[in-house]
Amino acid sequence: MSKAKTVLSTAASLAASAMLIRSVANDFLPAEIYDYLDSKIHLVSQFFSSQLTIVVEEFQGFSINQAKAIKEESNVVKLHTVMHMRWDANNIVLKHPMTFKTLALDSELKREITEDLENFMNGKEYYTRIGRAWKRGYLLYGPPGTGKSSLIAAMANQLKFDIYDLDLSAVQSNSELRFLLLTMPSRSMLVIEDIDCSVKLQNRESSEVQATNQEENKVTLSGLLNFIDGLWSCCGEGRIIVFTTNHKEKLDPALLRPGRMDMHLHMSYCNTSVFKQLAFNYLGISHHYLFEQIEELIKEVNVTPAEVAGELMKSTNAEVSLNGLVKFLHAKMTQQQKATN
Repeated sequence: MSKAKTVLSTAASLAASAMLIRSVANDFLPAEIYDYLDSKIHLVSQFFSSQLTIVVEEFQGFSINQAKAIKEESNVVKLHTVMHMRWDANNIVLKHPMTFKTLALDSELKREITEDLENFMNGKEYYTRIGRAWKRGYLLYGPPGTGKSSLIAAMANQLKFDIYDLDLSAVQSNSELRFLLLTMPSRSMLVIEDIDCSVKLQNRESSEVQATNQEENKVTLSGLLNFIDGLWSCCGEGRIIVFTTNHKEKLDPALLRPGRMDMHLHMSYCNTSVFKQLAFNYLGISHHYLFEQIEELIKEVNVTPAEVAGELMKSTNAEVSLNGLVKFLHAKMTQQQKATN
């Protein structure tokens, strides 16, 4: 940025000098001499463009050159993925509108997450003082449809962090993984969804898993851990790391300990506070005579927020929509009772 400022300052000085020369010449010189000088100034000015092109190198060593002042002016969250062993440069804008205000999540859990994020963002000096890398890891686990992706979007929109979505199955080796992670900028969010499915990271001592890794994919758990909790974890500041899984029990315990995944967030089935948020989001209502019946059913039935939202979307008429949800919950209760008998 300093070089760019120097170029702009020089151009501005030249333009100002040319205007001053013209003004003085017009006031004190004969018309013939002024016309001659003016033509020469015009000739010289043709060699300079009124538009400047500033080239900023994409990489500064292994790290991306952020042109920090420009990035701070932008309030847009972008989504990145891996293309040809590099992060894409397409700058896809994340248009997901989810915020913590509209996120259908247990109210107490929502409060804990927002407070933790705020403490993290304000804790750079604290992390430095205690000798830890300024990063935070979150494990989101629970059944499909419980809002894991929506929470990720809300976190990114809250922090104004770009999301770097990494599919480990597309990475061929630990060295490629290291390169990708090192070229992530500071103050960004690394997301690895369905980590239990992407590569076989669990059961590190298993010879079967080791053989599978050698044949299918050379990324290892050790390679991943070296970045999120080893020496390489210090290369970058203010990073959020998010793993998601539907089956926490399948993950290697080494991946779950504090310092790697600092918060384990159980994304569970719909409860009363989640339902009320969904009803407000989709129908714009906070009270209805059917609420009490629905809340009692939700206590008895394992239903995901996604399933409730699907029913509420079927009609913009609150009476029709809520009655449809009541029927859906009764049917689901009957189905679950049959499954347990």
